[in-house]
Amino acid sequence: MENKAHAIAAGVFVLGVAALLIALAVWLTRDTGGLRRYEIATRGTITGLLPQASVRYRGVKVGKVAEVNLDPRTPGQVLVLMDVEPDTPVTRSTYATLGYQGLTGIAFVQLDDSGESREPLQAAAGELPRIPMRAGFMEQWSRQGERLLGELEETARRVNQLLAPENQQALRKSIDALGEAAAAVPPALQQAGQSFDAMRSAAASVSASADRVRAAADDYAGVARRLQQPGGTLEQMQQGAGALASSGQALQQTSLPRLNRTLDDAGRTVRQLGRTAATLDDNPQALIYGPALGLPGPGEPGFAIPRGTR
Repeated sequence: MENKAHAIAAGVFVLGVAALLIALAVWLTRDTGGLRRYEIATRGTITGLLPQASVRYRGVKVGKVAEVNLDPRTPGQVLVLMDVEPDTPVTRSTYATLGYQGLTGIAFVQLDDSGESREPLQAAAGELPRIPMRAGFMEQWSRQGERLLGELEETARRVNQLLAPENQQALRKSIDALGEAAAAVPPALQQAGQSFDAMRSAAASVSASADRVRAAADDYAGVARRLQQPGGTLEQMQQGAGALASSGQALQQTSLPRLNRTLDDAGRTVRQLGRTAATLDDNPQALIYGPALGLPGPGEPGFAIPRGTR
C-alpha cells in the first residue's frame, strides 16, 4: 500500500508539472492578433534588450518586444519589432528610447511623445510603422564619458608637454624670478607707506587751505552783502553818480553857453589886439596921429593912377 501511495504522489506531481508547462506554452504562444506591431530601426547599441522585454509608454506597460534582428538591407542597423496594444496613442511625434531596470541591467523600450503632432503613425504599403529611436540616458552618458576621456587624454598630453625638461627649466627660472620679485616687495611697500604719509600730509595741507579759502569766501560774501544792503556803499556810489550827472547836466545847460560867449569875445579882442600891434609895427606914428588914411580908390576924389602902370 505504501508503494502505491508513492506512485500516486509521483503521478500527481508529474501531471501538475505537465499542466504548468502546458499553461506556460499557451501563455507564450497566445494569440496576438489584437496587438499592433511597430518597428524600431537604430544604429545605436541596444545592450540588454531581448525578446519578450517590456514596452512602456511613459512608464505604463503597453506591450512587449517580439524580435531583435539585424537589418539585412542596411548594414550596421538593428531592427526591433514590438507588439503594442491598439489603444496606445502612437503618433507621428512618438519616439523610443532604451531604458534599464534598476541595477539588473534588463533593458526595455520606453515610448514617449514630444507633442508636436496628433496624427496617428501610419506605415507605407507593405511596411511596418517605424518609430524613431533617440539616444537614451545611458547612451548619452557613454558619449559624454568618451568625450571626457578624450579631454582627459588631451589634458594629460599637455601636462606632459608642460613638464618636459626644457619647460621645467623655464618654470624654475620663473619661480626664481618670482622669488626675486617677492624679495623686492617689502622695500616697495615701505616706499609706498612713505608716499602714503606724504599724501596724507598733503591732504591735511589741502584741507587747511580749503578752510582758509572757505573763510575768505565767507568774508567776501559778507562784504558783498554789506555793499548790496540798503544805504550801503553801492547805493551811495549810485547816488554820487546821479549827483555828478545832475551837475554835469546843469553845467551844460547854464555855464557852458556863457563860457562859449566869453571865449568868442576873447577871440575877437585878441584879433583886434593883433591888428593894432601890426599897425604899430608898420607905422609907430599912428600911436600919436592915429591910423593913416587909406588911398582913394578908382572913382573916389583924389584918385591918381600910379606911374608905373601908364
